[in-house]
Amino acid sequence: PRKTIISRSLSLGSPLRPPPRSHPKFLHGWRPEALGHRRDPRASIQTLRSEAAVAAAMQGLPGGVPDPQQLQATMLAIEQACSLIQVHMNPAEAEKVLSSLHSSLMPYQACRFILETSLMPNARFQAAGAIGDAAIREWGILTDDNKRSLILYCLNYVMEHTGSPDGYVQSKVSAVAARLLKRGWLEFPDQEKGAIFFEVEQSIQGMHGPNRQFAGINFLETLVSEFSPSTASSMGLPKEFHDQCQLSLEVKFLKDFYCWAQAAVFNTADKILNSNVTIPEEKACSAALRLMLQILSWSFKPTLEHENLDAKIKSGLRSDAINLRKFERSLVKPGSLWTDILISSAHTTWVLNFYTTLRQKYSYDTLWGDSPIAVSCRQLIVQLCSLAGAVFPNDNGDAQIEHFMHILSAVILWIEPPNVIAESIRNGGSESEFIDGCHVLLSVASLTSSSLFDNLLKSIRQYGTINLLSALTSEAVKSVLDNQNEEETWGSDALDILLETWNVILGEACADKSPMSADGALAASNLFKIIVESHLKAAADSAFEDSDDAEYFHVSVSKRDEQLALYALIARAAADTTIPFLEQLFSERFARLSQRDVENDPTRTLEELYWLLLITSHVLTDSGEGETLLIPEALQAGFTNVVEVAQHPVVTLSWSIINFSRQCLDPGIRGRYFSPRLMEAVIWFLARWVATYLVPLDVSREIDSVGRHGSQHSRKLLNSFAWDNNQGELVLDFVVLMSMVALTTYQGEIELQTLTCQKLLASVVRRKHTCAYVVQLDSWRDLTRAFASGRSLFSLSGRLQRSLAETLACAASCIKDPEASVQYLRDLMGPVAGCLVENASRSDLKSVAHQPDVIYMVCCLLERLRGAARATQPRTQKVLFEMGHTVMNSLLTLLEVYKNQSEVIYMILKFVVDFIDGQAVFLDGKETSVLMSFCLRLLQIYSSHNIGKVMLSLSSTLRSESQSEKYKDLRALLRLLTNICSKDLVTFTLTPCCVLSVRRSPG
Repeated sequence: PRKTIISRSLSLGSPLRPPPRSHPKFLHGWRPEALGHRRDPRASIQTLRSEAAVAAAMQGLPGGVPDPQQLQATMLAIEQACSLIQVHMNPAEAEKVLSSLHSSLMPYQACRFILETSLMPNARFQAAGAIGDAAIREWGILTDDNKRSLILYCLNYVMEHTGSPDGYVQSKVSAVAARLLKRGWLEFPDQEKGAIFFEVEQSIQGMHGPNRQFAGINFLETLVSEFSPSTASSMGLPKEFHDQCQLSLEVKFLKDFYCWAQAAVFNTADKILNSNVTIPEEKACSAALRLMLQILSWSFKPTLEHENLDAKIKSGLRSDAINLRKFERSLVKPGSLWTDILISSAHTTWVLNFYTTLRQKYSYDTLWGDSPIAVSCRQLIVQLCSLAGAVFPNDNGDAQIEHFMHILSAVILWIEPPNVIAESIRNGGSESEFIDGCHVLLSVASLTSSSLFDNLLKSIRQYGTINLLSALTSEAVKSVLDNQNEEETWGSDALDILLETWNVILGEACADKSPMSADGALAASNLFKIIVESHLKAAADSAFEDSDDAEYFHVSVSKRDEQLALYALIARAAADTTIPFLEQLFSERFARLSQRDVENDPTRTLEELYWLLLITSHVLTDSGEGETLLIPEALQAGFTNVVEVAQHPVVTLSWSIINFSRQCLDPGIRGRYFSPRLMEAVIWFLARWVATYLVPLDVSREIDSVGRHGSQHSRKLLNSFAWDNNQGELVLDFVVLMSMVALTTYQGEIELQTLTCQKLLASVVRRKHTCAYVVQLDSWRDLTRAFASGRSLFSLSGRLQRSLAETLACAASCIKDPEASVQYLRDLMGPVAGCLVENASRSDLKSVAHQPDVIYMVCCLLERLRGAARATQPRTQKVLFEMGHTVMNSLLTLLEVYKNQSEVIYMILKFVVDFIDGQAVFLDGKETSVLMSFCLRLLQIYSSHNIGKVMLSLSSTLRSESQSEKYKDLRALLRLLTNICSKDLVTFTLTPCCVLSVRRSPG
């Protein structure tokens, strides 16, 4: 008869050394009473074994046979340490005891004694972990027999204790066995590994009962996890070792593991389906399904196999994976060697039928969908949707398309009809099926074209898959808006998945420049209208809610914008109907606001206008941070029947919003209607609209030269309407006036002022053609005068002072006349530099310098100078160098005066860094000498006041806020030195006075 695992483990290995006669080192000098507990004599009586029994039990493991009393003392120490950690008493000493067990030499016999004798699960858990840690650490001094004995002992322990209620202990021992098996994977011959797996296979087949069956499956699950790169444990070995193990397991054993799990599911299915109570086989079946899922999640090595990709693409299949925004999706490409067990055997159909039958059996139980077997089976089905590549036969994609249709035919029962399913969830039913069904749609969409995706469902329903997707999304939106006070809801999870699916479908359609089918466009149009109406209702209902938790729009801006951008994709898919719909809604709300009496409260209407501004911004424009924005292609390609510019829906919607925005210039209307929050939405819309639609005229002429029919005529209208009848100049003038209102009237509204400085005004000067217009406007000259000489803009924060100065200085490069450009900068920054020099030259500077208002003024001036320095261009370099040269001596004076004010010191250093960074590539020898002399003096003054104040010993643990500020200074100094030493700045022609000396700091 075949030897069992226990017989193998007892026959393998020999003692590595004579048994120690004293207590282990990690217990030397330790007494149980040290932790605050006395030894319980009853515990010793219950667990102490005879010396003969101990000797028999310890054969085969390294370390020999220790003294039974020593083993007992070790176990008691570990048990008491675990007890103290559980009750949070003296945890440091307890952790020290446990750590000593893990780090001690050859602790295997003691750990085995604890595993087989201790009544405390946590102690057994620690013993198992110590075996793994010690074996990995001492692998080089263990004999081959010792290594095999440890692995087989762990496996045998798992099999012998399958009925234990402390499953986490068995899982830990199983993980140790998997870890040690991987460590010796390249050393052990395949015959020995095969012998171990043969015993595991016998258990998985159910020959030793369902408990051992579960244990065998659980071991393989742990083993596969250990061999996967993302979940492998650390062994202190190079990556090549892990790669070799991964490839070896994949080639020689992984498919067999899947077949064993598959057989386990088959063998237990009938018992589960025919039983009216929960049986142990159900636990084993769930584990087998999890193992199959884990194997299909394996990162298979690419194989060079012939695929007729062109035929598959023509049939509507994708050849590559799509990068999803929120979800990790990787194609499952096991190759043609897996075709027999995954495709030819109708494996997917069997799994679908098995789940459907289970679902029908437990239809009375609304929470069955959350049971382990249901969750495991559904997740496997979702993963089967990602099968791709050579695992399907070369039949022009027919087998893969049939594969998707089989899955959709079964999964549609989880999500249809959407309104009934959603109502069931709201009444307490499980949402798991609904969520997994959405994942299935996302997986299928990522592997098919939009047309194929839509047609898959038409073989079993009278409508397409996109119609179903639209209905599901509608229910998810309603659920989210009905549960605004809850952070995590099933509707929110489902909506994220469904919007990602829309992104995949519509993104693919845009990439191929193929319009969506008429049915798909109609479904998208209806969905967008439901989305808008639902959100408008939610916005209006939230108008009078004061609770912070209940306010509808108190969500992160990034999450909001991400969701609105996906809504916009849906709107653009049916732009012919959705853009007029938005224009109608906005015009109605605008008119309603204009017709209201003073007594009527406009709050609900204003909330609706706020949301309409947000969604319209996303529909009409793209974000494109740092890029040149273009009019969305879907809007340019649509509206082929529009002839007159005044009839174009995009044009009418744009002017409707701009006319509404103009009302904020009226102080009376602004005070009644334009709250800071509404102004933020208006400015955000205008910033994106200006950057998108005020395109250069030569672009529209190029489009006009191509043709004047169909979509080309629509493109011409969209690219030129903003400049018709001098509208562009009027819009720019209004934008500047509105910016002044936002910066001076809404003082303290940081978010509004940030949008104005960093978005709206920046968009005006970003393109040269708009900048060339705006610098000629009286409103722009008023803004620059207010900045240079007025006091109103000093209320802005330092960061916004810098941003505004950079924007205004950048405009100088767009003035065609060089002399006018220089004069513009002198008028803009001359008063700023002069004010700084005046402050630094005050006779009473030392007495007033540390007053808060003086410090604030100096910081604002430095921020403005820094912003201008960052706007250095070839045309403006000379005048900006003059500005910098004017303030150099003043900066050195301020550096002396504010030697203990880290904020001012940091501002000075950052200005010098940005100034040199902008000037370095333009300077001649004389200017370089001036700048180097200034930097040398700056460094000397700084070091004289700060040398030794920052020690390297404090870098790991900053002991005070002042030390943190000093490190900011050092970072700025490093940047300064880097710029000084750049190759374009330092030359060998410098005078000796410009040579920098290095002083050694005692820190």
